[in-house]
Amino acid sequence: MTALKGPSKSPRQDPKRIPNQADYEALSQFRYLIRRFLEFSQDAAKAAGLTPRQHQALLAIRGYPGGGPVAVGDLAERLRLRHHTTVELVDRLSEAGLVERVLDPADQRRVLLKLTGLAADHLAELSAVHLDELSRIEPLLKQVLSRRSE
Repeated sequence: MTALKGPSKSPRQDPKRIPNQADYEALSQFRYLIRRFLEFSQDAAKAAGLTPRQHQALLAIRGYPGGGPVAVGDLAERLRLRHHTTVELVDRLSEAGLVERVLDPADQRRVLLKLTGLAADHLAELSAVHLDELSRIEPLLKQVLSRRSE
């Protein structure tokens, strides 16, 4: 499992400059847009009969880089969850008929996750409405992000 190196966990870094009012407004607006999108996403998942975490898991499996097979450990990394928590989530997804476990033909000790047709249908519908919502907020995000590059 390859993990991307993200920002350090310590919020204390030597800033290159002191933030001004416009910086605080840009950061505030960015967080607001993210929260608004996440709230939209949670509501859409619930309306489709899924929990937000189930939707996130299905998307992480279907959208895994390269479209390759996804092991539980890979899914845990993508969802930023502990392994045992991810196993419990996969158990619930399997019981709901949304995910199948298949043995890795290259390594019989490794279990891979595959979406069922039901999951693919749910995910296609949810992804379409999410892409529409992203299109709606894209100009606002671009405005905030272009502000930060000045």
